[in-house]
Amino acid sequence: MNMKTAGIHHITAFVRDPQVTVDFYAGVLGLRLVKQTVNFDAPEVYHLYLGNEQGSPGTIITFFPWPRSRQGRAGGGQVGVTTYAVPVGALPFWEERLAVFGIPFEKTTRFSEEYLAFRDRDGLQLEIAEREEGSLNTWSYGGIPTEKAIKGFGGAVLYSMAPEQTAYMLQHVMGLQRIGQEGAYARFKSFGDLGNVIDVYMAPMERGTGGAGTVHHIAWRAKDDQEHLMWREHVKEHGFQITPVIDRQYFNALYFREGGGIQFEIATDPLGFARDEEPEALGQKLMLPEWYEPRREEIEAKLTPFEVREVEGNRP
Repeated sequence: MNMKTAGIHHITAFVRDPQVTVDFYAGVLGLRLVKQTVNFDAPEVYHLYLGNEQGSPGTIITFFPWPRSRQGRAGGGQVGVTTYAVPVGALPFWEERLAVFGIPFEKTTRFSEEYLAFRDRDGLQLEIAEREEGSLNTWSYGGIPTEKAIKGFGGAVLYSMAPEQTAYMLQHVMGLQRIGQEGAYARFKSFGDLGNVIDVYMAPMERGTGGAGTVHHIAWRAKDDQEHLMWREHVKEHGFQITPVIDRQYFNALYFREGGGIQFEIATDPLGFARDEEPEALGQKLMLPEWYEPRREEIEAKLTPFEVREVEGNRP
């Protein structure tokens, strides 16, 4: 069976404070909060989704804010760096914006591309690169014009405990094309226009420690439920243990761990975030699946209130 994913569907990370996180990703980076719900396995913890105006696959970063979380350490078996794509010519705007908000950054180069590398308030490693591919983000917030706004994911850098196995997985199971190697990094590319460039650090890394400032899993795109079931059989044929299909309300999900220790998910492009809210009202209130709705009062009492708000520059 020959299968190819279009690229990243979403990336999910651990943080501590929902307000700090929303201030950073909405207030500084200009993403839209498209859904606030709870971790279906631990409803005392939010599950927050931020992306472009529609929350399109390839733009969505999600967070589990857990105030008592330990500090994580990025390492083998994790997404090491999450890459965002901005329009060509927008990098100077982002240099200035990061400086205004007091966010340290450095310029790096990989595969002849220039990156701005920085961290969020919990230490999650991020970078911004200019890319021709991908539609402009029609969401404008915090003084960021559309022609400078983050389009979505440019891709990710994977840290692996067995990088050759991770590389094999990307190429021969997920269907990405291996397009080159530069120094310690091998580059793979999918056919999609966002979340499509994956670099693997090809030196084995010590296992990372989960916690605030680290990624829990990376999810790959399946175009519909029919292809999703084909992906499940495809992954099983390659010898991996994979979960049954799990209903995540806004998409269906499969989970497995690849040979280098990274937790992979395969998620369907449908259903989308407008299934239970009007498009213009996305993210404005806590949405619960029907099985938690009878416990709404109890659940809300355990969650720390937050708001999407403009944030001031020149912050330390």
